[in-house]
Amino acid sequence: MTMLRSVVTGVGGYLPERVVTNDDLAKFVDTSDEWIVERTGIRQRHQVRDDQPVSDLAVEAAKKALAAAGRTPDEVDLIIVATTTADLTFPAVATIVQRKLGCPVGVAFDVQAVCSGFVYALSVADGFVARNRSKCALVIGAETMTRLMDWTDRGTCVLFGDGAGCVVLEPQEGQGTTADRGLLGFALRADGTKQELLYVDGGPSTNGQVGHLRMQGNQVFRHAVVNISEAIVSAAEDAGVEVASVDWFVPHQANLRILQGVAKRVGIDEHKVITTLDQHANTSAASIPLALDQGVRDGRVKPGQLLLLEAMGGGLTWGACVLRL
Repeated sequence: MTMLRSVVTGVGGYLPERVVTNDDLAKFVDTSDEWIVERTGIRQRHQVRDDQPVSDLAVEAAKKALAAAGRTPDEVDLIIVATTTADLTFPAVATIVQRKLGCPVGVAFDVQAVCSGFVYALSVADGFVARNRSKCALVIGAETMTRLMDWTDRGTCVLFGDGAGCVVLEPQEGQGTTADRGLLGFALRADGTKQELLYVDGGPSTNGQVGHLRMQGNQVFRHAVVNISEAIVSAAEDAGVEVASVDWFVPHQANLRILQGVAKRVGIDEHKVITTLDQHANTSAASIPLALDQGVRDGRVKPGQLLLLEAMGGGLTWGACVLRL
C-alpha cells in the first residue's frame, strides 16, 4: 500500500564565527579545561556577536539546507523554527526567517520545547508534509543560548553554545514499510511537574526580563538517561524497527555521560553515535540538526540509512524520532 512520507532531502548547519574555548572561560569563571572536559566532554563552543539575532543563524542554516536539497526559497511553503531564544517576544522567528529568505506567503510559526524542540518540530511538520499540505518545508533548530547564561554560575555557563541547523522535508511516496525513506516513528513526552530542574527565571508575563538559565544538573542527568531510553524504545516500536538496527544515533548534545549512558542502556554501539558536543557544546534545539549536518558532510551518514534522534530539555520535555534518510 503506497503512502506519503516526509522525507529529508537536504540538511544544513551554521555556527557563529566566534569560538570560545574552556581556557577562555577560565579567565573569568572559576573553572578549568580539565574540569569541564572531565564532567561534560565539552572543549569549546561558538558564540554570536552582539548584533546577531537567532533569525540570522536560522537563515544561514536554511540556505545551506535548501542548496543541498536543490530547492529555492520561492518553493518553501512551511517554516517551523524550534527555539528558546527568539529575536522578539513576537512575531515568531519563523516569520522573520520567511521574510529574510524571501519566501512566498505560506505557513510559518515557532515551536518551544527547549532542547527537545527539533524533535517536536519534526513531528509537527510531518502532520503537514505527510498529508500533502506542504510540498517543501523547512524545519529549523536555532538558538543563542549564551544570551541566557549567568556567567558567574560555572555549573551552567560552561555547558551551552549558539548555532542553527535545518532540514528540508518533502513528500514522497513510500510503500508503508520500514524500508521507506522519511520519518517513520515518534515518541514525544512532557512532565511539567519537573519544571524546577531546568528553567529560565524570567519572562514577559512574570518579571518582564529575559532571565538566566537555572538547572539542577544531577537531577536532570538522572531523568535524562531513564526517560530518553524509554522514548527511544517507544519510537522504535512506533516505526516498527529494532533499536539495534539503526545505522546512526544522532542525539541531543547535552553531556557526554548522558550520551554514553543512553546508548549503553538501549544497546547502541558507541561507534554509531554522532557526537559534536566537544566542538559545539549544548546548542539546545539546534544540536540534533547540527550533528546530523556534520555526519552528512563528513560522509558517515548516507542516504538510505536508518537514524535515531533523541532529546530532552526544560519543561521537562523529551522525545525521539526514527527516520530513514
